[in-house]
This record gives sequence, structure tokens and C-alpha cells, in this order.
Amino acid sequence: MTSASLNPAPKPFDQRKRMVVVRVAALMAVLLLLFAEPFLAEGSQAHELVEMFGLVLVLVCVGGRLWSTLYIGGRKNSELISMGPFSMTQNPLYFFSTLGALGIGLIYGSVLAALALGLASFIVFRVTAGKEAEFLSGKFGDAYEAYRRKTPRFWPNPLLFQDNAERQFSTHALKRTFYDGLFFLALFPAIETIEYLRMNGFLPKLFVLF
Repeated sequence: MTSASLNPAPKPFDQRKRMVVVRVAALMAVLLLLFAEPFLAEGSQAHELVEMFGLVLVLVCVGGRLWSTLYIGGRKNSELISMGPFSMTQNPLYFFSTLGALGIGLIYGSVLAALALGLASFIVFRVTAGKEAEFLSGKFGDAYEAYRRKTPRFWPNPLLFQDNAERQFSTHALKRTFYDGLFFLALFPAIETIEYLRMNGFLPKLFVLF
């Protein structure tokens, strides 16, 4: 029996599982927002400020995900990427997506919704990152272990930033990431529509969400 049969090549984590969980969580959040009134009165200055900060986080999310894709697009799981955003954190795409989830909650005007969405995203992405780390460790061995020891798994450390002069990226991967980012941006007008319907009495106010 050969060593290859004893130690089969590692397989990448099935990303479809993550997407199912994220989409189910997003659907539940939308259903909740349809019947909950934010603690900060819609149309008030405080609500508008929190909403604007949430929109900024969503824009950072979209921009950060596109930036990360410039480095890894088309090469994920085939090369060990450790430059650009990947020099500050092992999982910049997941970090920026978590910021987007926080931003969506703040756009709604609820700190509780922001924390719940952010925490749910963090848990899902952390589990996914752990599975991916097992694959990368098996594929790249000592090189990945050295990278993992010096680079935070999730929270970025800007002091570790490194870059090189040349980058290759996949236009297909960049386009896919852009379309994924549209999901975050599309929630802004969706939430605004919900607010309009509630303020004009078309939606019930069953409870207040702080």
C-alpha cells in the first residue's frame, strides 16, 4: 500500500455549506425586520447618523472584498497568498464580510441587530476558516504553518502589511466578488423601503428592536 493511499490529498472546504447558512440567516433577519421597529426613531437625526455609519461599513466591506480578490482571485487553494490584505489577516474576505453584516444592522438602526448579524457572521466564517486552515496546512505544510504563526486568523494587524510590485488576478473572480458585494448594497434600499412602509402604516410594529 502506497503512502498516497494512506494519506489522500486534502480537499478544499465545500463553500456551498457556508453559503446555505449565510442565506438562511439573511432570510431570517429580513423577516424579523419586517415586524420590528428600531429603538432609534426612523427619520430622527440619531437614526440617520447610525444608518450612515452602517452604510460606510457596507462600502468598506464591498471595497475590501474587491481588494482581497485582486490578490487571491483565481488562485485560491492553488497558491499560498501572503501579500496585501492577506499579510494582515489570513481571512480578509471573511473579515470584510463581517463588517458588512454589522453595517446592515446599523442601517436598520438597531445596535442589537448589528451585533446579532455580526456575531452570526463571525461564527460562520470562523468555522469555515478553521476548515480551510486544515486543508491549507495539509497542502502547503511548513510554509503555511509559518504563515499561520505570524498572521492573525481573523482580526487584521495593519503593522504586518506587506506588498509586492506585481499581481495577477482573475477578472472572472473579481466580477463574481463584485456581484456578491451587490447583495450588501441592495439591502440598503430594501431596508429603506421597509422603513417607508412602516412609517406609513403598511407594516405592523409588533416590537421594538434596540
